[in-house]
Amino acid sequence: MSASRPVAVDFPGHRAPRAGFESPFEMLTACHERVERMLALLTRLRAHLATQGWDASAASAATDVLGYFDRAAPQHHLDEEMHVFPAVLALHQGRMDRLIDRLKQEHLEMEKLWAGVRQTLELVVHGEAKSWTPWTPADHAGVDLFLAVYQDHITDEESHIYPAAEQALSGEKLLAMSRDMRRRRGQSSASAD
Repeated sequence: MSASRPVAVDFPGHRAPRAGFESPFEMLTACHERVERMLALLTRLRAHLATQGWDASAASAATDVLGYFDRAAPQHHLDEEMHVFPAVLALHQGRMDRLIDRLKQEHLEMEKLWAGVRQTLELVVHGEAKSWTPWTPADHAGVDLFLAVYQDHITDEESHIYPAAEQALSGEKLLAMSRDMRRRRGQSSASAD
């Protein structure tokens, strides 16, 4: 059996900035960059499994994707639901209100889709080369939907929602947002992962 190429986690020259809680919107944007990196890793993992089959490198990549979407992504969505979306809704702009309604629904959809993708990745994490079964069409379809929902979602938040929320949140409200983000993550330092 030929040596397989590892499914790389790092992207040379493309590291997410180390944003801290003192700049919540920079941190939210940095989280989006990490989401995009994890989605790219998921895409590469799928290609690796299709061409190389299961190996320890695939299990490692699946573990990284699981870790991010199990821990960091739900906190990110909570940041938006608790602080960003309410700030924009308080502006009472009909078009933005409808967009936020859609984004909230997408958070729920992402959560449901993640449950299926998670099961698929768990099989990779705990797989073995001799017993590896390739992904089914349903597995691929679940991953495709998960990837697609995130792409437009991130664009809409960064292009429309974050700028409006940044204008609406200042002073004490922004500090309260920072403190809450830090507290929920059990962090006392100024930077986040």
